[in-house]
Amino acid sequence: MKTQRPCSIAATLGVIGEKYSVLVLREIFFGVRRFDAIARNVGAPRDILTARLRRLVDAGVLERVPYNERPRRFEYRPTQAGQDLRPVLMMLMAWGDRYVSEQPPVTFEHACGARLEPVVVCGSCREEVAPGTLTPHFRDPEWAAR
Repeated sequence: MKTQRPCSIAATLGVIGEKYSVLVLREIFFGVRRFDAIARNVGAPRDILTARLRRLVDAGVLERVPYNERPRRFEYRPTQAGQDLRPVLMMLMAWGDRYVSEQPPVTFEHACGARLEPVVVCGSCREEVAPGTLTPHFRDPEWAAR
């Protein structure tokens, strides 16, 4: 009998599921790319921040790019895998704005001029994903939705 359901969410949390990792990604998406500025804005101890950045680089989420040769200094840029996390962070922020913060500390304006309110849509029909519109199909027949 299996004790734990195989899960991409759990695997993802293994890569980015720690507070400082998510805050590093927030800073990267705000355009903050250098260690000292990331450290200032995130508030993590330098050794922990170094470890989180290394883990994100090793996982292929960020890449280290030199910006100075003497002394050799690097900045961090998102890879394609990192860029693909942007909507995840936007949804986390929207949830926090709705249920945790009294007032959103930052808002985004979309190119159309409206305040961004992210939603999940089906890639095929472009309709919003709503409760009751999804059916799970498990790869392993021993797992069921219940």
